[in-house]
Amino acid sequence: MSAKQRTIASKIESLLFLHGEPLSHTRLSKALSVSEAEVEVALETLRERYETPESGLTLIRNGNDVELATRPENTPEVEAMLVADREETLGKATMETLAVVTYRGPVTRASIDAIRGVNSSFALRNLLLRGLIDRKPNPLDAREFEYTPSFRLFELLGVGSLEELPEYDALSCDSRLVARETGQLSEG
Repeated sequence: MSAKQRTIASKIESLLFLHGEPLSHTRLSKALSVSEAEVEVALETLRERYETPESGLTLIRNGNDVELATRPENTPEVEAMLVADREETLGKATMETLAVVTYRGPVTRASIDAIRGVNSSFALRNLLLRGLIDRKPNPLDAREFEYTPSFRLFELLGVGSLEELPEYDALSCDSRLVARETGQLSEG
């Protein structure tokens, strides 16, 4: 395998890890400015690497989409950790993400990231596992999902609708959030 192929495989591994959701060959190809054939060779390299007993990861393929996941043999340990995580309190990043989803939903991960200024993949996964938010395909872009508050969240908060949340009208339409979401407001 050439150095270029190893580099492409490394970059794909990073993108799959960071994204945390399935990515298509086409999207990977565009992100890396390489051909889909080069993406396929790199994915095969990763698959072979993950087949070794030392690896805790695997690739899941569904048609043209691929996702990085934990090895099935490690399921008991992964599930135990997830149960422990669910029993802990929500951290600051997860609470921020939940607030954005609650007051701005339906909202995409890209919009959440723009509002918060950081990657929200882990926080979203944590909220999904706890059943506090729901995820559905984005009707405007099939490559993305939209996140909304779940009925379980309403139950836990003791509200019957979003409008019952404190300052919902003001915060859900805050022009500063709209500006940050659309990239028209800097961090400063």
